[in-house]
Amino acid sequence: MFPIIPANSAAASSGNQEGIFGYGYGVAISAITNLVSNTGVVAADTAGVGTPRYELAGCEYGGDKGIFGFGISGSVRGMTNLVSNAGVVASDVAAVGTARNGLAATEYGEDKGIFGFGDTGSYTAVTNLVSNAGVVASDVAGVGTARKYSAACGYGEDKGIFGFGWTGSAASMTNLVSNAGVVASDVAGVGTARYAVGACEYDGDKGIFGYGNSGSLTAVTNLVSNAGVVASDVAGVGTVRSYVQGCEYGGDKGIFGYGQSLSTTFLTNLVSNAGVVASDVAGVGTARTYYAACSFN
Repeated sequence: MFPIIPANSAAASSGNQEGIFGYGYGVAISAITNLVSNTGVVAADTAGVGTPRYELAGCEYGGDKGIFGFGISGSVRGMTNLVSNAGVVASDVAAVGTARNGLAATEYGEDKGIFGFGDTGSYTAVTNLVSNAGVVASDVAGVGTARKYSAACGYGEDKGIFGFGWTGSAASMTNLVSNAGVVASDVAGVGTARYAVGACEYDGDKGIFGYGNSGSLTAVTNLVSNAGVVASDVAGVGTVRSYVQGCEYGGDKGIFGYGQSLSTTFLTNLVSNAGVVASDVAGVGTARTYYAACSFN
């Protein structure tokens, strides 16, 4: 017999199985990557492809692939690098849109992505949509408070959220992204204002912001409901640090990794499908900060 599913009930969709951390600044500016397995295990360094850079962003597109984009490498850059559904990073694609650093990115619409906010020499809220073929579109005029060092993740299965950041001081506002890639005006912040935060999706339709700098380093987290509502602070777990990034793995879980504590780290912290952050896992690969992450497969 087939199971009986009550009317108006639905399980959250399964997300990607694997993730990738890429680029960043450690001993030097890098393009190295580290794959994350479907059990949250981080692999050793993979030789870098594309222009080494830092303060870039990454997100999923096409349902099972990823993209890294923008950043700094001697100068502010706008190029992108596609990630296949096997986690292979491709060579540079010529820049589209305003070159900037300190931006964030998230998936939306189930198979598309969006880069948003950042620093062009002054703070901006400009966005660039990514098609389900990984093609980056020209600039869309910014909505919301211009800032850098924010974070972004998916929620609600087909929408996204940008949150927190630096406007000249630590911020906590958020901006929702519709399933058509439209960014909404500021929503008043919940939780500790901070910047250099990480974010990832979990449980198929929820998100989590974590870590960052509020004037001092923190490990505090804030859960995002499947309606895009940010919850109050959850006491931090793991080493306090900033410039952390996160991505989904295992279909319904997340991982935060690397970042800046008293020194550059390569620690990771797993996030369960209930949004619970686990204690530190010893690092693998090159310790670095100002990197990016996304899921694939």
